[in-house]
Amino acid sequence: MTTLFTNARLIDPETGSDARGWLLVRDGHIAARGEDSPQGLEEPTETIDCKGKCLAPGIVDIGVKVCEPGERHKESYKTAGLAAAAGGVTTIVTRPDTTPAIDTPEALEFVERRANEAAPVNVRPMAALTKGRAGREMTEFGFLMDAGAVAFTDCDHVVPNTKVLSRAMTYARSLGALVIAHPQEPGLSAGAAATSGKFAALRGLPTVTPMAERMGLDRDIALIEMTGVKYHADQITTARALPALERAKQNGFDITAGTSIHHLTLNELDVADYRTFFKIKPPLRSEDDRLAIIDAVKTGLIDIISSMHTPQDEESKRLPFEEAASGAVALETLLPAAMRLYHAGHLTLPDLWRAMALNPAKRLALPCGRLSTGAPADLVLFDPDAPFILDRFTLQSKSKNTPFDGQRMQGKVLATYVGGAPVYRRD
Repeated sequence: MTTLFTNARLIDPETGSDARGWLLVRDGHIAARGEDSPQGLEEPTETIDCKGKCLAPGIVDIGVKVCEPGERHKESYKTAGLAAAAGGVTTIVTRPDTTPAIDTPEALEFVERRANEAAPVNVRPMAALTKGRAGREMTEFGFLMDAGAVAFTDCDHVVPNTKVLSRAMTYARSLGALVIAHPQEPGLSAGAAATSGKFAALRGLPTVTPMAERMGLDRDIALIEMTGVKYHADQITTARALPALERAKQNGFDITAGTSIHHLTLNELDVADYRTFFKIKPPLRSEDDRLAIIDAVKTGLIDIISSMHTPQDEESKRLPFEEAASGAVALETLLPAAMRLYHAGHLTLPDLWRAMALNPAKRLALPCGRLSTGAPADLVLFDPDAPFILDRFTLQSKSKNTPFDGQRMQGKVLATYVGGAPVYRRD
């Protein structure tokens, strides 16, 4: 089975190129590519004229919450998979913050079985760092890795006991496991609904200082130096945390960092009128912080952009801002939201795909996220300029809690391919 994509605008995050060309897929893998007209190739089974639209590696999204087991009414593997395919996401890396937590090989095997049955995209599960994500006793990393865990995290539950975290990191280091942490000082950030400052104070919201992120990251970096563990900070959202991250990288520590698409495209002023769809964790930051994080992505200091897809039902969101659940769905809005950064001139398309596809794949040692010969043909065909107004009720996710509802956006996914096979085509 061969498929030839012609007249495409190839976005290659490895070489940083954005140029017209063609790409040949054979038996689910990229077989060849070029910039001139394809000549001397075997007769393809199918030829797809991309009509000058962008063809890029499928997005690899670290930190997706799928609410199975326990809260299937919020999101299932079927609906999350359909949402991912519609958003150009070909690999979702799922969080273990379910009910109960994914902290045993049996629970992880259930997740993999359900994902393989229901999701049209690749699913790679993470497992809990500590049992029940309670921060007291580490999980069985070796057994969980054998069952398919690609990383270990307690998600937004920060391990408060430094000795427990240091032991877990030492154990992870001995197995070559990746630890993903949420850098926050738990005492300062407890109960916070907004970032401290005049805007939040005028609205009477409980706040957290940006220094809480810096303090949490400083502690984790000290433990990385002590243990030598492979470490990824799931969300760096403040300018104050960037110097510490830069020093850690300069010192040669095995550390990477990510941020969410919401922290790159929204700021603290968006919570005006107490709109709970804008309540996320960490809370939205100042415009200065947003611009600093964008610059850190451009320079490569921040490696990864994720959706941090967190479904919440209507009952969880239709509450006073302080009491409402945190989180937003973002699998389908990740690409058009990222196009805001492109159209504003902040980041190029290769810059974006380096952070959304190549770097997450490299961090998890996955072969996808690139257009090189031999790589899996996980691809997204999209129009970066197509305008639309987002209607949350058209989203594939069961939950509809998106902050972009009713907003004018640009960037439509035209087709998504996993292993060369189409899993989504826009009508």
